Amino acid sequence: MSGRLESDMQLGILAKAPLPGQAKTRLIPGVGAQRAARIHADLVRHSVATACQAFAGSQITLWTALDHAHPLFIELQAHYAISLAPQPEGDLGARMLHALGCAPGPTLLMGSDCPLISPALLRHCSQALADHDVVILPAEDGGYGLIGMTHPQPELFREIAWGSAQVMAMTRQRIQQLGLSLACPATLWDIDHPEDWARWQALNVSLL
Repeated sequence: MSGRLESDMQLGILAKAPLPGQAKTRLIPGVGAQRAARIHADLVRHSVATACQAFAGSQITLWTALDHAHPLFIELQAHYAISLAPQPEGDLGARMLHALGCAPGPTLLMGSDCPLISPALLRHCSQALADHDVVILPAEDGGYGLIGMTHPQPELFREIAWGSAQVMAMTRQRIQQLGLSLACPATLWDIDHPEDWARWQALNVSLL
C-alpha cells in the first residue's frame, strides 16, 4: 500500500526545540553541543517529512518543548500545514497521555529520535489499530519509539520508569493486566548516544 491514509487517525510527534546544550544531550560527549542540536533539528525535520508521506498535514500535530515559537517549528508548520501545540508540564508519561487524549479518535504518537520509522511502517501501525487496542514499536534499548491506541489508556503512562530499560516490559505488563490487545509490528533503535549516531551513519542514509 502506498500514499497517504485518509481517515480519522491522528499522529502526534513529540519534539524539543534544537537548543544547544538542551537537545540530544547524550550525543554531546561525542559530537559537541552545537552539532548535537543540528542533528536533533534534522531528526525533527525527518520525522515530520516521514509523517507527511503517510498522513495529511491536517492529521499531524507537532508537540513542542523548550521554545514553542522556535523557527524550526514555524518552518515545519508553514511547509507542511501541520498543527503545533505545546507539551504540558510533567513527566514523559503525563505529556504523552495529554497528547493522546487531545485527539478525538485513534491516535499514534512518536518521538523524533528514530529515523528508521518509515511511511510504510506508520501506515502499518495505523492499520493495526483496526483490530488491536494498542500498537507499539519497541526499541532495542527497552523503551519504544511509537505508541498508538484507539482510546486513551491512562494506566499505561503512570508509574513507569521513563528513560530506563524497563519501559517496554512495564508497559507490556500493564497492557496484559488491562486485558488489551497489542500489536508490535517491528523493533527499532533510536539515535540517543554517539554509538547510535555512528550506527546510523554506517547505513549511509541521509536524514533529509
